[in-house]
Amino acid sequence: MCRHLAYLGPEEPLGRLLVDPEHSLYRQSWEPRRQKHGTVNADGFGVGWYAEGDPVPGRYRRAVPIWGDQSFADLARVVRTEALLAAVRDATFAGADGEAAAAPFAAGPWLFSHNGAVTGWPRTLAALAQRLPPVDLLSLEARCDSALVWALVLGRLRAGDAEGQALADTVLEVAHAAPGSRLNLLLTNGESIAATAWGDTLWYLTEPGRRTVVASEPYDDDPHWQEVPDRTLLTATRAEVLLTPLKDLAPSKEPRT
Repeated sequence: MCRHLAYLGPEEPLGRLLVDPEHSLYRQSWEPRRQKHGTVNADGFGVGWYAEGDPVPGRYRRAVPIWGDQSFADLARVVRTEALLAAVRDATFAGADGEAAAAPFAAGPWLFSHNGAVTGWPRTLAALAQRLPPVDLLSLEARCDSALVWALVLGRLRAGDAEGQALADTVLEVAHAAPGSRLNLLLTNGESIAATAWGDTLWYLTEPGRRTVVASEPYDDDPHWQEVPDRTLLTATRAEVLLTPLKDLAPSKEPRT
């Protein structure tokens, strides 16, 4: 159910990160190598990136497969960035709100993606949804599980939680409400990355002090890729990557409203 990738490092064209590698995110849209659920990610795609001097990222999202968008090739060739988040989508339910349901979701400096599915959606998250301010529910970009999970994360971020804690608490409360859910979440603010491995694959590649890539699966055969254990929170900058077992992170307070 989806593949995604986040990058921090020297300025690169989008295409060098998303299209050119032998097993790039572009290729993973039809031929993922390590995806545990689903085989084709053709229900839309998106990329968000940061421009120098602007903390609010730009986004390009479509409801078509990434290989079916001829404009993306030009965009990927000329747009350069030092930080991005991109995803190709395999929808939990067909036809759910088109490109509005394609990651990355965004608010302020943040970009977010969800690789997975919430078991029993939407019934299982009804109680959690009731805790959100009505304006947040009415402002959901799409009527899908990923959009609501993002609203839960965003509520914690706006209440002042650190990115990693916001992801960890959200994963633990959603997993409790909907056992069996797959909750690989990915978040960046352009300066750091937070991610969870919960039910599907997650890998990272780092050159400390220079670049860090976090992805559902390696985009090449570089032997320095490292797999993140399941039930783990990853937090990263260009300088370091930290892994924390999610079982060691007790849920903190509920989001303030």
